[in-house]
Amino acid sequence: MKEWHLETRTSSIFFQRSNQATLFLIVLFMASNTAFAEPFPVGKFPQETSEFFPMKPQADADDFQSIEITSTDQVFVETREGWFHLSERQWLKKALPRAIQKSRRIPRKLLLSTQAGLNQSTQLPDGSWLAAANEGLLIEAEGKFVPWPVFDNKGRQWGTHDIRGVEVDQKGQIWFTSLAGVACRTSKGWQFFEGKDGLPYNDFTRIASGPDGEIWFGTHKGLIRYQNGRWDYRQGRRWLPHDKIMDLKVDSKGTVWVLTPEGIGCIRQDSITLAEKAAFYEKEIKSYIKRTPLGYLSEVSVITPGKKDQINYHDSDNDGLWTSMYGAGECFAYAVTKDPETKERAHHAFKALRFLQTVTQEGSHPAPQGFVARTIRSTKLPDPNDGRLKQDEEIQKNKDQLWKAYEPRWPVSADGKWYWKSDTSSDELDGHYFFYPLYYDLVAQTEKEKEEVRQVVRDLTDHLIRHGYNLVDHTGTVTRWGVYSPDALNHDPDWWAERGLKSLSMLSYLAVAAHVTGESRYLEHQAELIQNHAFDTNALIYKIHRGIGSGNQSDDEMAFMCYYNLLRYTPEGSLRQKALLSFYAAWLNEAPEMNPFFHFAYAGQAMGREVSDPWGTHSISPTGDWLVDSIETLQGFPLNRFNWACENSHRIDIKSLPDQNSTDLLSSNPRQRGYRINGKVLPVENRHFNHWNTDPWQLDYGGSGNILASGTVFLLPYYMGLYHGFIAH
Repeated sequence: MKEWHLETRTSSIFFQRSNQATLFLIVLFMASNTAFAEPFPVGKFPQETSEFFPMKPQADADDFQSIEITSTDQVFVETREGWFHLSERQWLKKALPRAIQKSRRIPRKLLLSTQAGLNQSTQLPDGSWLAAANEGLLIEAEGKFVPWPVFDNKGRQWGTHDIRGVEVDQKGQIWFTSLAGVACRTSKGWQFFEGKDGLPYNDFTRIASGPDGEIWFGTHKGLIRYQNGRWDYRQGRRWLPHDKIMDLKVDSKGTVWVLTPEGIGCIRQDSITLAEKAAFYEKEIKSYIKRTPLGYLSEVSVITPGKKDQINYHDSDNDGLWTSMYGAGECFAYAVTKDPETKERAHHAFKALRFLQTVTQEGSHPAPQGFVARTIRSTKLPDPNDGRLKQDEEIQKNKDQLWKAYEPRWPVSADGKWYWKSDTSSDELDGHYFFYPLYYDLVAQTEKEKEEVRQVVRDLTDHLIRHGYNLVDHTGTVTRWGVYSPDALNHDPDWWAERGLKSLSMLSYLAVAAHVTGESRYLEHQAELIQNHAFDTNALIYKIHRGIGSGNQSDDEMAFMCYYNLLRYTPEGSLRQKALLSFYAAWLNEAPEMNPFFHFAYAGQAMGREVSDPWGTHSISPTGDWLVDSIETLQGFPLNRFNWACENSHRIDIKSLPDQNSTDLLSSNPRQRGYRINGKVLPVENRHFNHWNTDPWQLDYGGSGNILASGTVFLLPYYMGLYHGFIAH
């Protein structure tokens, strides 16, 4: 594990998550324009969780009127039938305490002083009243409501009509909302917030203040929080019973309670560490995600949306890749913690991945030695070959002319217990090769354990070499995406777009094979591909793209694994310099995605490094917000990994990506894609994705809570960050 220490002048950058009292310190050591990072001491942070409390049959949507919280944090809801009190998840009819009734009551004389329709009212510290009204912002003066005109520094008048909410926060600052945005009267005067200032949305309903200075805004489509200069948005069933916020209040612990047409919900702030969060995901994976006795990982479906009581397990095309990435995380974790359970999880992942190679041998349709299957499924389940040939022929005819149509796509193992899926892709190989050297270096200890890894890597790599750097299945033909041959990549127009990534992958595979087996012949093959076929030059541009957000996201995930291994196992020299420069260009393009796996993979190999060209020597250490963004993403991951839909295309703090930044070179963006005004993608709290291959620039995500995803997207970068010393252990 690497740690960097440099005695020089330091500059401190403080990073604070919303609703968080504790400031976390990142110390960046600055020297010669190169940033070295000490481990980030994260400590405890607030983890948001939501809970819903439906009121049926006591009340329906049309019955709800308001919500109140007492000084002892008792929750009351007003309906047409009267007040109800929440007690042990049950709603009991009970009168609202008199003290709250009195505080809600605007003097009758004051109400009669205006014909305006009041949307919300509040009292100033001196006892006078403010009101948000259809006719504008009103303030009590001489026993009656009068308009309060508010002007910004451009001479625009705010608060003239359709004021949705008004509130006074813990500092005595006045807040009000309208379609124009949010206004706040501070000790220095009025401050105004619009979409250009980070305000996510503006169709407001109510406002509520919290105990730590936070302000919550209800809208017709979600919930907004502002605290310490940061805006956060919560929308969809992951966070709310319904998007329309009819009323809201905040209790003394900072829990926000919302009244919606589907009942009452709350968002809590639970204190947690990254290690505790990792333990939660590990437990979820063990209890609900792992499939078959070998423990393959992907995602699972559930019978009841949002409930884990009934799980349906199913295979996926990339079980080998997802299991590899999970296993890689466990390798990093064991290197740091030396925890026996972690070692066992890594060993279990190795056995699962090795079985994908051995299961393809023998049987009625054996594959060439070394071939790895995509995944397996029990022969007790329905035959996946039924109807598959016709389906493949349709794909070949209408979608992909290079698609393979053949039988059986799912051969049966020699013992008759398993179907194994063929036509394995480069995604799988990138995953396998990412995992094996980490397991070999960090987990395998005995000679027997290490020889098992050597044999798997040797068989797979020799398979590729024997078949002209291609992956060939039981049909004797190359798989759809298993093409790495120099002739195809350099001379076949169908493969020019894959040239960079496939060249990078093969150079990485051979570096891994040489490291694990100790056999120099793999480096000889690598040299031949470089000298005679320019694979090193091909790899300088790993994918065809046109700037941020363009190109295939799966290619990014695959490339970062390959870059990491190629640099980890390549000595100083021309190839290493080219790989570093290529990795730097790739990382710059991906940096706005706030992806901790990408950041840590890059920083783990490029921190403190330089490259040279005819104009001089240049630092390629990661710069900017890479560490802050990584920690923010790790902290922000919801514990709820169900695929609830997320909508963001209506937001006013979003800039659209142009068609030039499409995911595919020859087609425009299939859906609206964009980023926040700070130039970065949406936070993970506003997205849902199962794996790091999902497009982070898309704004809307479908889902109905019927899929439970793995926590590998958190575990791999977290453990990787620990291993490389970016996160304090």
